[in-house]
Amino acid sequence: MKRLIRYGLPALGMVAAAEIGISVYFYRRTMKRSKAKVERTMKMAGTDWNQYMPLMEKRKEYQLAQAHKEIWTTSSDGLRLHATYFPREEQKKVVICFHGYTSQGMSDYIGLSDYYLKRGYSMLLIDERAHGKSEGTYIGFGCLDRKDALEWIQWVIKECGEDVQILLHGTSMGGATVLMASGLKLPKQVKGIISDCGFTSPKEVFTHVLHSMYHMPAFPIIQIADWINRKKAGYGMDECNAAREVRKAEVPILLIHGEADTFVPCSMCEEIYENCASPKDKLIVKGAAHAESYYKDMAAYEKKLDEFIGGVIK
Repeated sequence: MKRLIRYGLPALGMVAAAEIGISVYFYRRTMKRSKAKVERTMKMAGTDWNQYMPLMEKRKEYQLAQAHKEIWTTSSDGLRLHATYFPREEQKKVVICFHGYTSQGMSDYIGLSDYYLKRGYSMLLIDERAHGKSEGTYIGFGCLDRKDALEWIQWVIKECGEDVQILLHGTSMGGATVLMASGLKLPKQVKGIISDCGFTSPKEVFTHVLHSMYHMPAFPIIQIADWINRKKAGYGMDECNAAREVRKAEVPILLIHGEADTFVPCSMCEEIYENCASPKDKLIVKGAAHAESYYKDMAAYEKKLDEFIGGVIK
């Protein structure tokens, strides 16, 4: 027993210290703005964007040639948040767009700007908290951003009038944001929600990444990171889960996901779809990797948007 105490306890202490060190390392590089890098995210997502660059450059040129302006608002916890607004003439149909992890508003909607702007939709491209020009130290992963979405919805109503019709469109983390927002009491002006490759919760997507990409057990890394995040960022990693929030949804929801997505597995889309209480539809794009669905099968994507939006916007 003495030998166990003498040698065993220090060994256990070293293991515990190592686990804490690993957890803190992964937490900082994932949740803290200054450590989360877009290059690492793109590598992990595994999508080959080079093949789409000619199209994206052409559409970006068109997008930037349209009238636009920078917009600012303040979050409920005092952060200064930024967006870029592309107004169309009547400003009575507006899509609010939420980007993915480590990205920014003006990056993720280059392709879809062609679809929305040419159909007369004003576009509000959000920089989510701790991204782009928006303030914030810790990333919200939809759990905090869903409340920021309410501020942006109110900005649109004030800018465009009470008779404005609003769509929420999110990609990846932005997709989770708009799905999590579906569980809130949304203003009547919000007519539909579109989520492209959104995840259920930070806890579940981090667990998937640890297993599939790092070949590491989630325990106790997730539990330690959850404790740190509650202290630092003010929310738990499964405190808000899109699959639970859509059970309270009243606004129609369209779910889009790439069949070959290894970053956010397509099974999360199926789980969210099965739990959704509001009118719902989905599009699974064969062979599409993470956030690639629009570019992989543009015709099918736009056809599904036409069908869904045609049923919710007058």
